[in-house]
Amino acid sequence: MTLEMALLFGDIGNWGRGSLRERRPGVFEIRVVVGKDPATGSSVQRSFAFHGSRIAAESRCAELADHFAERRAALHAPLLTVGDVVARWIESPHDWRPSSWTSARSNARALCADPISTVRVMSLRPTVARTTMARWRDDGATVSVVSGRFRILRSAISWAVSDSLLETNPLVGMRGPPRPGTRMHVPLDDLRALLDTAERLLGKAQASFDGSTRTARELHRAEQLRLLVRLAADSGARRGELAALTFADLEGRVLTIERGVSAEQVGPTKTGRVRRLTLGESTATLWRECESAWRASVPDTAPFGPWLFSGQAQHQERLTAGAMSHWFASLCGEAGLPGVSLHRLRHTVATFLVGRGDLLRAQERLGHRDASTTLRNYAHALPLDDLEAADGIDEMLGRW
Repeated sequence: MTLEMALLFGDIGNWGRGSLRERRPGVFEIRVVVGKDPATGSSVQRSFAFHGSRIAAESRCAELADHFAERRAALHAPLLTVGDVVARWIESPHDWRPSSWTSARSNARALCADPISTVRVMSLRPTVARTTMARWRDDGATVSVVSGRFRILRSAISWAVSDSLLETNPLVGMRGPPRPGTRMHVPLDDLRALLDTAERLLGKAQASFDGSTRTARELHRAEQLRLLVRLAADSGARRGELAALTFADLEGRVLTIERGVSAEQVGPTKTGRVRRLTLGESTATLWRECESAWRASVPDTAPFGPWLFSGQAQHQERLTAGAMSHWFASLCGEAGLPGVSLHRLRHTVATFLVGRGDLLRAQERLGHRDASTTLRNYAHALPLDDLEAADGIDEMLGRW
């Protein structure tokens, strides 16, 4: 039991560390406080017999005192508020990716600043949580925001139970709010409009190129933007995976995706797994043509970097995921498609493959841990195969 917790629950001075008395040589009586009498408020003690040396008996006495201190902390959980639990949870160690940590911290701060933070945890009920979520929606929170805050609330309380701060979970069995709706893909006509716009902007940059630094930078960006759209719409890679690609990741037509960017830090992919996929011939050819042109534009004396997407001609520094999104948003504005995001091209790949019945290929290409994730997110795209059943029912009903 930590000092902070002991002070919070009044452990020091009230509960003690147990007592030890030697009844006869090698036999000790250990007495520890196990709780309080609810009627009188007086301490309730329990005795334990221990056979062994005094040093071993003292060690066992300390273990028992700590054990029952944790139990008393759980019994005094009514002192804890939702804000207390969320704050302790976010400060505890977690094995999270940087972006997950940023998102969790943001939602935790929102919960700690919300009126629900003052509610005693053991007074929390599903009805209270549902009322709070309704208030968030009335205040203009999106489905994603409401869902994210509730997931953090539920995770914090589950952690408190597993860490013995709470004896029971007041939200056990409660269903969360609806998750964000269908993953919206980019329709084929809009995708073609994006590719056409990227080609048009490239032609404009080529025509304007006069050898100056400014026009060279604009041409370089236009070339990368065309490759970005094509590659994202072919591979279905996540934005962070695209931002972490290097020239060495493509061998022939086989692309290896083994890194991702999370909160602008390069690390493993979201699932921690490496995947390999085959690019279309046109996409692989475009990659090679761009790479050759970029290398040729850099003097032999200047080192050429490893990153596929970069704001520098030498590609020594990678393009940040934020800058990549900004480039893509500018392209969508030029194409008259402001509602399209780079991530939606990933949904386009998934929807296309699932619509053909290639669920497992979609799972592999997108890098999902298992097919259930792909099915849950893209079940709407599955082709219908109930025509025979519909005709049978129609025949059964007859002409009524």
